[in-house]
Amino acid sequence: MLRRKITDYFLKWKNTPGKNSLLVKGPRQVGKTFIIDDFARKNYSNYIYMNFELMQELKEIFNGNLDADTLVREMSIHFPSIKFEPGNLLIFLDEIQSCPNARVSLKSFSLDGRFDVIASGSLLGLNQKDVSSYPVGYETKVELRSLDFEEFLWAFGISDDAISHISDAIKEKKPLTSSVMKKMDEYHRLYAVIGGMPRAVSRFLETNSFGEVFSVHREIIDGYEDDIKKYAKAEDKPKIKNALRSIPAQLAKDNKRFLYSDIPGRKEGEGSREYGNSLTWLHDAGIIEYCYNLHEPHAPLAANIRPDCFKAYMHDTGLLLSLMEPGVAVAVHNGDIKTNKGAIAENITAEELSKNGVMLTYFEKRNSLEVDFILNPEGTVTALEVKSGNNTKSKSLDSIMSEKYGVKRGIKLERTNIYVDEKGVEHYPLFAAAFLFRDDIDKLMSKKQKLT
Repeated sequence: MLRRKITDYFLKWKNTPGKNSLLVKGPRQVGKTFIIDDFARKNYSNYIYMNFELMQELKEIFNGNLDADTLVREMSIHFPSIKFEPGNLLIFLDEIQSCPNARVSLKSFSLDGRFDVIASGSLLGLNQKDVSSYPVGYETKVELRSLDFEEFLWAFGISDDAISHISDAIKEKKPLTSSVMKKMDEYHRLYAVIGGMPRAVSRFLETNSFGEVFSVHREIIDGYEDDIKKYAKAEDKPKIKNALRSIPAQLAKDNKRFLYSDIPGRKEGEGSREYGNSLTWLHDAGIIEYCYNLHEPHAPLAANIRPDCFKAYMHDTGLLLSLMEPGVAVAVHNGDIKTNKGAIAENITAEELSKNGVMLTYFEKRNSLEVDFILNPEGTVTALEVKSGNNTKSKSLDSIMSEKYGVKRGIKLERTNIYVDEKGVEHYPLFAAAFLFRDDIDKLMSKKQKLT
């Protein structure tokens, strides 16, 4: 079984008095059902599992009054062997997007407080109009994504002590030994090819076959396309599919800005008006991540975003590779991470940063200055460049750290050990993106995060 960080969060939630119901969001196939089910079986004597896609008749429970007493009475009829023991029963409402009234009921369960409730859904952003009243203030949302790099290392048997050593070296800006650098680079390239989708990781551990991994990837992409057929509006279905299939080519350009004109099958003159909903659909389904261009690289970054100018990254780099020809994955595994003009290196960096809770933005000015990422996770605006090839010079990084723009911190991810150069720019290996900012964010948020 794969070890996931969210399990610790679940335990903290369970032991919090007066807690809200828990809503676990995330894309398809990231392991939500499996990990919640495992947590329930290990931590509760009584457990009710309700999947609203597989058990359609259970939706009727939520067609009447939604007070806790009525819902418990209805559930006791459908689950006569379950003891409704306060404090020792977990109710798991899976695929809750298929039963909007069940989402409304989370308020009742939270106010009642006798039973713990976890809800889970994959397409929660796509059915907002169907929910009559959101349980604002009565549900705690947490997102589960595919395995991050640290969880991937756990899956391959790397110890906590070894990972802490690497993380500490990055935090303290101290070089690693050549042997550690070599092995971490190998694992990072493996992570790029396999990705973090649990089934893909498990299949590789079982078979040691990339062919089996690619088969899982294709099944997951096919599942996404099935969701498009099932849930998207009729007029949007071909546009969403074409937009998804265009992402590898969009990221393979020198300028990785997403352009509607580069979507295959697009008619002359069609742009954001016709295709904007397609990108929104993919984002709300958790399949892509936006990285917005900025008017200026100044804090607060959110106030400087250009909503009509962005890059679109896949939420899982392994799935991005599955949309390309097999030779690209072979090249990446063999060490050519700069393939497709750095698309893979940039996507996996975006993935790792966003999994650490970092908002993604970039800065481009008149096609003469472009910095891959502008970040502000800890109160200092930071410019980050990804250099996947041998050319590690960065005029854009030098420019944005000049007096004109005033960005104080510069980071380069490249094929190098850890050091700080004479200009104060921090240099890290590519895999360091998985560890950068993580501790800073934990410290900033530890006092603010609440489970109620």
